[in-house]
Amino acid sequence: MPNKARGIKIGVILTETYVTFHIKRRTPMVTETHFQKELVELKDNLLKMAAMVEEAIRDSVQSLVKRDSELAQKTFEFEDRINKMEITIDDMCLKLLALRQPMAVDLRFITSAMKIITDLERMGDQAVNISERAILLNQEPQLKPYIDLPRMAEIAQSMVKDVLDAFVNRDSKLARSVCQRDDVVDGLNDQVVRELLTYMMSDPKTIPRAVHLIIVSRCLERIADHATNIAEDVIFMVDAVVIKHHADEKKEE
Repeated sequence: MPNKARGIKIGVILTETYVTFHIKRRTPMVTETHFQKELVELKDNLLKMAAMVEEAIRDSVQSLVKRDSELAQKTFEFEDRINKMEITIDDMCLKLLALRQPMAVDLRFITSAMKIITDLERMGDQAVNISERAILLNQEPQLKPYIDLPRMAEIAQSMVKDVLDAFVNRDSKLARSVCQRDDVVDGLNDQVVRELLTYMMSDPKTIPRAVHLIIVSRCLERIADHATNIAEDVIFMVDAVVIKHHADEKKEE
C-alpha cells in the first residue's frame, strides 16, 4: 500500500512537473507571435497613413499645375484623416513600449515609427499649404510657366516613395540615396526664389502671386526635408547608426 501510494504521488508530481514545463515552454512562444502580429499591424497602419500623405502631395501640386481648385479642396479632406491616423499609430506605439518592452531592432522600429508619423503629418500640412496657395493663384492670371516647381515636386514625391520603400524593406542604402536628393531640391528652391525676386523687382504688381509661388516652393522643400528625416530614422532602425547632424562622421573623428 505505501508503495502504491508513493507511486501515485510520484505520478502526480511527474504530471505536474510536465504540465509546468509545458506551460513554461509554450507561453513565451504564444506571446511572441502575438507581438509580431502587433508589429505587422503597426507597419500596415503606418503605410496607410503614408499612402494618404503621398496622394495629398500629388493632388496639391496638380491643383496648381492644372489650375484645378476642386482638386485642391480634396487635399483638405485628407488632412483630418491623416491627423487621426497619427494619433492612432502613436497610441499603438506607446502601448507596445509599455506592455511588450521590446529590445534591439524591435525597439528601434517602434521608436522610429513614432518619429516617422510626425514627419508624415507635417508633410500633410505642407500639402494643405500648397493647396491653399493654389486656390488663390488659380483666381489670377498665371505669372509664369511652371517648370521648376513641378520638377521639385517630382523629386520630393520620389523621395517620399523611396523612403517608405526603404522603411518597409529595411533598406538603408536606399534611405541614404534619399538624403542625397535633398540637396537637389534645395538647389531648385534657391533657383525658384531668385527668379521670382526678379519678377517682383521689375513689376510690383506681381508681388502677391510671386510670394504665393515662393511659399509653394518652400513647402516642397520642407516636404523633401521631412523625407530626409524619415530616411535618417530608417538608417538608425536598420544599422543602429545616427546620421542626424553628421553624428556618424563626428564619431569617426
